[in-house]
This record gives sequence, C-alpha cells and structure tokens, in this order.
Amino acid sequence: MSIVVPVYNEVDNLPDLVARIGDAMAGSGFTFELIAVDDGSTDGSADLLERLAPQYPWLRPVILARNYGQSSALQAGFDRVRGRYVVTLDADLQNEPLDIPLLLQRLETDPNVDMVSGWRRERQDAAISRRLPSLIANRLISRATRVHLHDYGCALKAYRRPIIDRIRLYGELHRFIPSLARDAGARIAEMPVRHHPRTRGQSKYGIDRTFRVILDLVLIVFFMRYRQRPLHAFGGLGLWLATPGVLILAYLLALKIGGEPIGGRPLLIAAVMLILIGAQLVVAGLTGEMLMRVYHEGQGRPQYHVRAPAAADDAAPAPRAAPPRPAGAEAGEAG
Repeated sequence: MSIVVPVYNEVDNLPDLVARIGDAMAGSGFTFELIAVDDGSTDGSADLLERLAPQYPWLRPVILARNYGQSSALQAGFDRVRGRYVVTLDADLQNEPLDIPLLLQRLETDPNVDMVSGWRRERQDAAISRRLPSLIANRLISRATRVHLHDYGCALKAYRRPIIDRIRLYGELHRFIPSLARDAGARIAEMPVRHHPRTRGQSKYGIDRTFRVILDLVLIVFFMRYRQRPLHAFGGLGLWLATPGVLILAYLLALKIGGEPIGGRPLLIAAVMLILIGAQLVVAGLTGEMLMRVYHEGQGRPQYHVRAPAAADDAAPAPRAAPPRPAGAEAGEAG
C-alpha cells in the first residue's frame, strides 16, 4: 500500500512523522511505501527528506520545483503510487498515524467500501478560526454535492487504488476528493479518527480559505451534475431568461398595434437584453456539448467506469506511469 503526504514547510515535524508512520505500519501486516511530496518548501524540508530516505527504505521523497499547492502535490503523489491501497494524511502530526491500519482494515474486510474518510470527531483546533468555518463548510458541501460527510477537511483518508486512478486534481480540488471519488463510482464510508493539536510549525490555512471553498464548490457541483450535459445547464438558464423577454416583446407588440408608443419604454430594452443573454447562454451550452464530445471521443476518455469483481480488485494494479520530468528533479527518490 502507498501513503501519500504533501509537505510544505514542515521541517520540525518530518523526523517524528516518518518515524511514527514506520512504527504504525510495522505491526500492520502491510508492506508499504511513504511518498512524501515536498511542495516547494523554503525551510529545508526537501533537504531533510533526502537525508532521511537512506535510513528508511520505504521512504520515497518527491521534490517539486516550486510551490504548486496541495492539490498538485497530492496528484504528484498519486501519479507515483504502486500499492493496492492509497492513504493520505497531512504532515503536521495532527493526524494520528496509528489510525492508518484501522482505515486499511475497513477496506480489507468490507468489499462494499472503496474509500474510508476520517472524521475528526474531537477536533483539537481553535473553535472560532477553524472549527466554526469548517462546520459550516461541511454542511454546505454535503448539501450541495449530496455526498454527506461530517468532515470533508480531514486529510486522513484511505482509498482502493482504482478510485485514485480515475480522479485528477487541479487547482484546489483536494477539498472535494470525496465528491470526485463518488463521481468516479466510489462507495464511501466514514470512520472517527484521532486528532492532535499542532505543536510545531504554523498552520497554512486562513479565513480567506472560506471564500475560495465557495467558489470551488460552484465548480464541483457543475462538474458533478452537468459535466456531460452542459447544454442543460447553460441552455436551461438561457431559456428561463429568454422566455420572459419574448413574452414582454409580445406584450409591447400588442401595445404597438393598439397605437401606443413603445420606443421609450424601459421594458423594451429589458426584453431585448433578456433575449440576447438567453441566446448567448444557449450558444455557450452548445459549445460546451461540442467540447465534451472532443474530450471523450477525440482523446478516447470513457464516460463511465465499470466496477471490477472482488477477485480482480484484490490484485495489485501496475504502477501508473509518472509524467516525464527533467533529470535530477527528484533527487533522493527511492525505488
């Protein structure tokens, strides 16, 4: 199995993190690799990972050229996983590595679960700055995406490998991995996990994150509901706007036939604008439909995923090829 940890300026936590993950997995019965992806750290985290790699044969550092963000760091790790299961967690030691075998055991014993998401039931964060916005975000995301979880923000999650192979992360979509996994056909369960207060380093999250979550939520809802039928989204809205415009013009036409002047009426301008905007949205929907056909047909991408039988799922998939990169870009990466 593969453990993927994005790292950004966590030099004080890395030695304990690596050691505790090793201790947690030692008696689990799983062979594993730890893919630690340094996301352009400026505090020496990358150098420390390279020094730790010879001490731990299962540690595979991946050093990104600059800071790309958590989603890109996770995707860099996903591109290199070789295990049958994939586990993610943060590098700040707030997640408990001893919970990893528990999540894996759930996947091992329950064939009807493809992803296990951690739930920080007793979260050890400040109530106002972290817990309250998180509570609001969890309820909003659950309602909008219809994937109901108590804790979307918990980084400690376990997946079957085929689910990871089906999803791609861009921008800041790491917050919505459960929704992307459900869209890829995953059956999701939630388990309470332990959570510790941060004792070293600084949190990378601020209150501005709340506004970015709202914008990303709009994207993910559109992606899940209208990705394969953009005409229904844009065209439907366009018809809703154009219809009252047509009715208003019909009303004004009746007035004109009756001899009343309509040239100076604001309703005339409003009707024309509604029709024009509606027509533009319909055209945008048609353009989206053509782009989706190019996406699926031109690149041979499937519109659906087939759930493999349990026996086939137990076989470890072949390693996914990583994108080409310049020589030396991942100094210290262990096999």
